[in-house]
Amino acid sequence: MTSIKIHSLDTIGQAADQFIAAMGDQKVFAFNGKMGVGKTTFIKAICEKLGVRDVINSPTFAIVNEYRSATTHQVIYHFDFYRIRSIQEALSIGAEEYFDSGALCFIEWGENVVSMLPDNLVSVDMEEDEDDGSRWVALCR
Repeated sequence: MTSIKIHSLDTIGQAADQFIAAMGDQKVFAFNGKMGVGKTTFIKAICEKLGVRDVINSPTFAIVNEYRSATTHQVIYHFDFYRIRSIQEALSIGAEEYFDSGALCFIEWGENVVSMLPDNLVSVDMEEDEDDGSRWVALCR
């Protein structure tokens, strides 16, 4: 397990660099945590560090956004399954094909589609330190 502390929004880029260094060759990451813990904000910082120049936002209604790194041309998929109503809905957008594509996949609210998540998934647990508002990010393989 790798733990990263995000002290503030001013240091989120450093935390994103640490996350990228810890990713290894893994491709599918499920970000877990309460609403408002900063999952989307952290994924945005990671994507920016990976060279994405597009507007990065939560795919809450689209379910999936596709980004491409301007530096490596790597494809990155960003999922938000918060509003998903059924596994069938996720299957109908081809979520399993995205997960198996070899592209980076960052998933929010994966607990809503847990039965379809791949075995090679890295769980990324995020928690807020209520004393100082910082965030802890734990990568669990």
